[in-house]
Amino acid sequence: MTTQFQLIAKITPKPEHMQDVRDSLTSILAPTRAEPGCLKFNLLEGRSGDCFYLDEEWTSDDALAAHYEMDYIKPIFAKYENWLATPAEIHKMTALA
Repeated sequence: MTTQFQLIAKITPKPEHMQDVRDSLTSILAPTRAEPGCLKFNLLEGRSGDCFYLDEEWTSDDALAAHYEMDYIKPIFAKYENWLATPAEIHKMTALA
């Protein structure tokens, strides 16, 4: 059985794709927040202005896997191959206190 967890994703676009990535991430906020397994899904921009962070909380690994299969997520992942300077950094965590 999987348990609730938090996830931080660092997304670093190529400079010429900053706006593309910003727009794509903004477009998925509402539908992702409406997913049954999503407890939190916030978009932040690094103070340096060269990367984005997704601050997420999910009920389970299965809920996150279902999110990755959504029709509005798959096309973005495909574009990331060309848009990102480095692969997205994904960190899954469990709250301690």
